[in-house]
Amino acid sequence: MNVLGIIASGVAALFITVALAKGARRAALRPHAPDEPGGRAPRAAVSRRAGGATVVLGVGTAVGGALWLGAADGSAGSVAGLLAGAGIVAVLGLVHDLKPFRAVLRLPVQTAAAVLVVCLAGLSPAAGVLAVLWIVLVANAFALLDHADGLLATVGLVTAAGLLACAALGGDPALTLLPATLVAGLAGFLLHNWHPARLRLGASGAQFTGFALAASGALVQEAAPSGRAAWAALPVLATVALADTALVLISRRRAARPLLRDTDDHIAHRLRRVRVTVPGAAVILGLWAAVPVTTATLVYAELLHPAFLLLPPAGSVAAVFVLLRIPAYTPPRTAPSRTAARRTTAPATGAAIPSAASAPGVTGPDPGKGAPSGPARTATGHPTVPPPPTGRSAAGVAAERS
Repeated sequence: MNVLGIIASGVAALFITVALAKGARRAALRPHAPDEPGGRAPRAAVSRRAGGATVVLGVGTAVGGALWLGAADGSAGSVAGLLAGAGIVAVLGLVHDLKPFRAVLRLPVQTAAAVLVVCLAGLSPAAGVLAVLWIVLVANAFALLDHADGLLATVGLVTAAGLLACAALGGDPALTLLPATLVAGLAGFLLHNWHPARLRLGASGAQFTGFALAASGALVQEAAPSGRAAWAALPVLATVALADTALVLISRRRAARPLLRDTDDHIAHRLRRVRVTVPGAAVILGLWAAVPVTTATLVYAELLHPAFLLLPPAGSVAAVFVLLRIPAYTPPRTAPSRTAARRTTAPATGAAIPSAASAPGVTGPDPGKGAPSGPARTATGHPTVPPPPTGRSAAGVAAERS
């Protein structure tokens, strides 16, 4: 595939995505959108959540047009299988956006789509099994990044740019078609997905983006020349997505929480707890993704030694351990301790002490008035002395002393 064909496909994907996203934004922001019957989500919320379909249509139309014009040369089968598999998981995600269902039910469809990609690409059985496992794992890892405005679009754009560079340096330039159009589509969608987001990728766009990135990486690695360290360089591109998945699984396991129930325990959520803004979290993760992408691309181009590939995963592991120290779950409410209960009830027990007003000749406070601030006094104004604790009267004690 020539360079002009790649550029034309990218421009087409950009304009189609921007035009469709603008229409979807108008539909989502239309005032007085009536709610669906039966307690379903409002139509405006569904429109925002299903905004990722614009990326699917933009990228799919550009790639399909390039295949129809014969721009993929001899790799048309691999590119067509890649587009078909990504389209299958996108349709599944769109169904989930309209009527949510359990995440476990998506695994068989994702596996079938990955098998379709592997079969049309002509991979060997051993490489095909590894590729299917890798595609399913990385696709779900990238999809989990869609929990903050602009996060998945930013990380996906950076990762797709790295795949585009590696595919251009590899032995099959036709594999650059999908990464190039994905870069353009995500860039156009990011205009509406940046904080405050008018549209979201949703399950449809997130599944499509993750599957396209994972499958493109597997095919680029399979088509790479034997002299390049593709087996070690290309997996490093998914460092951020895998780090976020590892953080979530470890934290939920330690807190004895369900592993598949999504909560606010991802990287961006923890950054928000240390006062990082939503756009700041997207920028931080974009820069974080740029480090392994740049390192892997330079190693793939044989400009760096493969030993440098150990640095991004090591730094990500250290970052995960640091993020685990940021609390992600609200502590449960506990009953007050016994010491606090005693301190609370102490003023009530002090009322049982007898007052000196019971002594003879002592005038107490008037009813309805508060207790005097000083000691109790007699009718002549002299302070009184409390009776002794022996229970004997004051007159008897004075007679004994005389």
